[in-house]
Amino acid sequence: MERKKFLKSIGAGAAFALVFPCLNGCSSGGDDLQETPVPSGVDFTIDLNSSEANNLKNNGGFILKNLVVVVRNLQGNFVAASQVCSHQGTEEVRFIDDNNGIFYCSTHGSRFDQTGTPLNSITNNRLKIFRTELNGDILRVFE
Repeated sequence: MERKKFLKSIGAGAAFALVFPCLNGCSSGGDDLQETPVPSGVDFTIDLNSSEANNLKNNGGFILKNLVVVVRNLQGNFVAASQVCSHQGTEEVRFIDDNNGIFYCSTHGSRFDQTGTPLNSITNNRLKIFRTELNGDILRVFE
């Protein structure tokens, strides 16, 4: 049966119900749509003695602040990356203790090294990495 004949036979309401969900998901730019904008203008500090920074006391620990994942990596250095995944803009990027520590998005499985380079074929877009600077017990995260 031809598509036109099929759609006529099921009626306009059913055809709309079948086609509408695909309109957004099947758009031409489908792979790398941004739902949440990647943070920009980032410049904040964290007092490492504060309760906010408790998870940064141990290597491999991280916190989420201002859509940024702030990490004390497995070597004890501070690294900061966008919490917003470069694949489709979900806010699910976290740091995991895998392959010497990587950023991982649980939405579709995107994986990035600590420089933001993609580690699998889910996306070719780099994860945004921010600069960090430690002055005493104050960690600055900025662009």
